Amino acid sequence: MITDITPLLGKIHNCDCLEFMKQLPDKCVDLVLTDPPYGVGENYTQFNDTTENLKTLIDCFVPECLRIGKLVVISTGVKNMFLYPRPTWVLNWHTPAGSGVGPWGFCTWQPILVYGKDPFMANGKGSRPDVIVHTETSEKNGHPCPKPEKLWSKLLNRVSVLDTDLVFDPFMGSGTTALVCEKKSIKWFGCELEPKYVEIANKRIEAERAQLKLF
Repeated sequence: MITDITPLLGKIHNCDCLEFMKQLPDKCVDLVLTDPPYGVGENYTQFNDTTENLKTLIDCFVPECLRIGKLVVISTGVKNMFLYPRPTWVLNWHTPAGSGVGPWGFCTWQPILVYGKDPFMANGKGSRPDVIVHTETSEKNGHPCPKPEKLWSKLLNRVSVLDTDLVFDPFMGSGTTALVCEKKSIKWFGCELEPKYVEIANKRIEAERAQLKLF
């Protein structure tokens, strides 16, 4: 069991997040913010991205997230949301312009499952909307399905209100969670299984840190 997580901070750990999280203490992070695989057949070299494998992954990683995190926020996609345990609430990422087509027409929203208390209400800062209205195309950075950076920044602002928060992402991908935390000077760490995505993420983080030093 890891008793001091300080040496882990500000780093993407190239490892299996399930084994990594099992070593972390209970409620050691304020926020788990993540965008796991979607079971849609993406070309990951170390994970067979099928629906069945996603079900198994959910059964393993969600309990660990709930154990280590005071608040857990997961972007699941509409197709997969019912594979997850029942959340405290569901936030809505609304894209008025639409993004793709589903069985019932243009897709104009995505669910974001939240497990835990609303940080604004819990800290006496009043109520906020449970919808984020935002249209943005993800940048092409070498990852097959990165989350749009400005959207992720808006989501972070909605689910983290304290500068002292510590954020963990078990599926870092191209590092968008780390990037938006760096911009807000919020402490973070995370995992990513694919070495090539760790390399992409680290380059993005290094570029952001260099940019921040200029100011």
